[in-house]
Amino acid sequence: MHQVINPEELVKPVGYAHAVKVIGGTTVYLAGQVSFDSNGNVVFPGEIVAQFKQALANLQIAIRASGGEMTSIVKLNLFVKDKNLYKKHLRELGDVYRTFFGKYFPAMTLVEVSSLFEDDVLLEIEGIAVID
Repeated sequence: MHQVINPEELVKPVGYAHAVKVIGGTTVYLAGQVSFDSNGNVVFPGEIVAQFKQALANLQIAIRASGGEMTSIVKLNLFVKDKNLYKKHLRELGDVYRTFFGKYFPAMTLVEVSSLFEDDVLLEIEGIAVID
């Protein structure tokens, strides 16, 4: 079981949670997912929204194979090559996010990085899940 915690003393979170309290369950560490197809090819080069959707779809495959769902994820780390590009498409990215998570928001961190392992990849998403 996990409980989202957003203390009143902190700024009201939009699109994330300040903390997630976990009681019991099995912890699953989800490796960084990018816009790979099942053959390891980068799909949607240059398209951050499509890459975000593919990375989340890959994350969903991994968590379901572990016996959980996207709402089992208690922590997400997003690594983006260009935070301004991410911000420019924030509304569309939010729409994609909600197709996978609904209105559930785990604790999240977004970090701009200078590069990722694959040159055509614009973002990578990793997570920690707890399955009850």
